[in-house]
Amino acid sequence: MPRHWMEALEQFVLGLPHAASRFGVAATGGSQFQRGHGLAGAPIPAGLRYTSTHPVTRKIMRTLRTLAIASLAAALALGQRHKVDINTETPEGKLLQQIGQETDEAKKLALLEDFSKQHPKNANILWVQGQMVPRYVKGNQFDKVFAPVESLLAADASDAEMAHAGLKAAEGKKDPDLIVKWAKTTIEAAKKAAVAPKPSDEDEEANWKYKVDFGKQVVKYAEYSVFNASLQAADPATKMKLMDAVKEINPQSEYAVKFDETYFMLHRQMGNAAKAQELAEASAQKGTANEDMLLLLANGAFEKKDTPKTLDYSQKLVDYLKQAPNPQGVDPAAWEKKKNTSLGAGLWMIGMTHAQASKFPDTDAALREALPYLQGNDQLLAPALFQLGLANYRMGQGGPKAKADLKKIADAIKFNQQCAAIKSPMQGQAAKNVTVIRSQFPGAK
Repeated sequence: MPRHWMEALEQFVLGLPHAASRFGVAATGGSQFQRGHGLAGAPIPAGLRYTSTHPVTRKIMRTLRTLAIASLAAALALGQRHKVDINTETPEGKLLQQIGQETDEAKKLALLEDFSKQHPKNANILWVQGQMVPRYVKGNQFDKVFAPVESLLAADASDAEMAHAGLKAAEGKKDPDLIVKWAKTTIEAAKKAAVAPKPSDEDEEANWKYKVDFGKQVVKYAEYSVFNASLQAADPATKMKLMDAVKEINPQSEYAVKFDETYFMLHRQMGNAAKAQELAEASAQKGTANEDMLLLLANGAFEKKDTPKTLDYSQKLVDYLKQAPNPQGVDPAAWEKKKNTSLGAGLWMIGMTHAQASKFPDTDAALREALPYLQGNDQLLAPALFQLGLANYRMGQGGPKAKADLKKIADAIKFNQQCAAIKSPMQGQAAKNVTVIRSQFPGAK
């Protein structure tokens, strides 16, 4: 196309009739154009028309008009999923043209809203809504996003990009229920896009490929969005509901790996002891129980005097803690304190369970190992020292065919002395034991 015609076209699209008239073209019709006159001075009828005063045919003029409107439509519809059909002879077309020419984003959005209210049944309404949605999201007008997105999805259920806009709005509102709803909606749209047949029209192929590729990416994001909402939720019931939603969206979700631990913690916070116990037992069977679960199970079995389970869970607790790394994001000092406290409790339960069965060597081994972790916890330390005193006394006593082991006897005295120094129900008896043992074994020191 000759350069001067290109200039005329550009000026025409911008709504400047004087530029077109430089080349013998008069434009009229529409608020952006002035009413023109032909050579004879007769007014041009309303409606966009061209009167040639240049030696060109009307066919070329019609081509110019087609190019101008096509140019404007292309500028407006660039990268959009819905086409726009502009007829500047109608009020709707004039408003669309005004929207396309507006450079101020706030004013453009106001014009889009005007069109939506004034022409809700117009064929271009989907294009208009597609323009409004990202502007609402960007402007944090989240409540305004959902209605146009639902309209767009009704027209194209595979439009994952618009469904994703609904999800972003839900995130912006920090509404857990909406986040779940729009995450699921986004995933469903993406799945539909993934199975959509390749269009036969080459012009539509790029958009089809974009929708498929976007859908693949957004599925993962939607899953993460729900997971992230669960992390942000302060209310245990809400957090649990969001975690359930993650597993519903993807039962194999990478985010669900540690969910049992979180469910366990939440049930304990909510006072659901039976459910917490059930989760701990299931995790222990799978070999995925953490220190809190194993401690609960071991303590429960100990209180019920269930020897096999006490020893099993307590030993699992000890083994777990001995090799457990410092959890990510946890203060090392805090973790070390928790680990040592739990390790001491596990060894204590093993030792005390063996003591009840008079298995003195096993009692001695477990409780000696527990002592460093029990310092400062007199409630556990005193019984441990008392049982260590008893175990070493029994092992060092000797008999008809064996000499007394004075080293063990000395340890028995030492442990009883330490127990007698702690205020506890065993304090008095421990002090008496020291006197009795010394009287029996005067050579022990």
